[in-house]
Amino acid sequence: MNNNAKDESFRDSIATIDEEGKRAWIYPKKPKGKLYNKRTIVSIILLTLLFSGPFMKWNGHAMFLFNVIERKFILFGIPFWPQDFFLFVLAMLTFFVFIILFTVVFGRVWCGWACPQTIFMEMVFRKIEYFIEGDSTQQKLLHKAPWNAEKIRKKLTKHSIFFVLAFIIANTFLAYIIGVDQMKLLVTEGPAIHFVGFGALVVFTAVFYGVYARFREQACIVVCPYGRLQGVLLDRNSVVIAYDYSRGEPRGKFHKEEEKRTNGDCIDCHQCVSVCPTGIDIRNGTQLECVNCSACIDACNTIMDKVNLPQGLIRYTSENSIADKKKFKITTRIIGYAIVLLLLLTSLVVLLSLRTDVESTILRTPGQLYQTVDSVHVSNLYNIQLVNKTFEDLEIRIVLDKPEGEIKFVGNSIGTLKKDGMIEGVFFVILPTKSLTSIKTTIYLNVISGDKVVSHIKTNFLGPSQY
Repeated sequence: MNNNAKDESFRDSIATIDEEGKRAWIYPKKPKGKLYNKRTIVSIILLTLLFSGPFMKWNGHAMFLFNVIERKFILFGIPFWPQDFFLFVLAMLTFFVFIILFTVVFGRVWCGWACPQTIFMEMVFRKIEYFIEGDSTQQKLLHKAPWNAEKIRKKLTKHSIFFVLAFIIANTFLAYIIGVDQMKLLVTEGPAIHFVGFGALVVFTAVFYGVYARFREQACIVVCPYGRLQGVLLDRNSVVIAYDYSRGEPRGKFHKEEEKRTNGDCIDCHQCVSVCPTGIDIRNGTQLECVNCSACIDACNTIMDKVNLPQGLIRYTSENSIADKKKFKITTRIIGYAIVLLLLLTSLVVLLSLRTDVESTILRTPGQLYQTVDSVHVSNLYNIQLVNKTFEDLEIRIVLDKPEGEIKFVGNSIGTLKKDGMIEGVFFVILPTKSLTSIKTTIYLNVISGDKVVSHIKTNFLGPSQY
């Protein structure tokens, strides 16, 4: 932040609220420049991945699914169930630590380059608005103009397209939740049969339309907690979009006839403010409303070229770099976050590699003691629960690994475990008394599908006291 700046009044209000507390509509000037072109390319790639995601298949099944209702998740073709909740929690912790580390180093680059809210708002809806209503000046004039035929035509066209886009986004969002196959049924069989799904689609469409047609930048300023987190995550070494006040101050208008500039390089043209989608003045320093979209960098560089001054008055840099001319360095804080992230990531990878296709739970039946079968054999009664985490039916059998003994099911044996299904059973484990080593003897059982051991289970066997 500019250490010479004494006027802090800008922190008492935000550009989207006027003095009466009412919404002040932002009309940002259409951005252009090298960074904006690069953001456009990145946005096209990310939007392509987003809209194609529900249609991606792996072995005939969805590549991605986030079915919160049925608590079923598929990531890169691997299904996860409620039994894998600890993996989900660990994955979320890993992701949050990564975001923290990324923010400490690079500030809010995520917000400007990859956040869906920014991409849809600035790279989709805003572009359509520029095409139909013109640049910021034309938009302001149209807003003030009476409701004539031209205004009605432009507004109706814009909002019709916005609603269609919101509907498409809602369909994509819902497809990630219920799957593209269920979405096809919703379309072909109609809302009468799939009333809940259709209701969710209507709600999602209304929300997305409201966000991008009316709420807009307020989603970043009011709703999103990430902007507030930067207050505790950023430090003087973090790379953010910043104004080089040491070079730009004192500000002064540019005059063609001046031979040598006595003021700073900032010519006070306000172009950086005009293009800002949240209406801030980046020259006041890092602010909650800044989403690091880089529009101000392009605008400033364009002006610097026109007045034959070096580019980079506004750029990606750190406070240390501006104030003390120090280069970026890896701090103890960054090392600490990196170590925590590495530990979490390693734990996640190890647990994922140890994850089995069948979740097995075998417990000795509560309240049951051992049963004497004959003079040389005793038995224990066990309950078993198996969950199939794969997309295929599995033929399951339970065998005693060690010690030697026999398994007898009460009723039917396990047999076929349906895909995505669960099955329960009750069985006796019968052991010869010579195999017992104490009151509680450790035994091992294998859950086998085909020729593959899908789960190896350790449990206790209760025997007579003399053992």
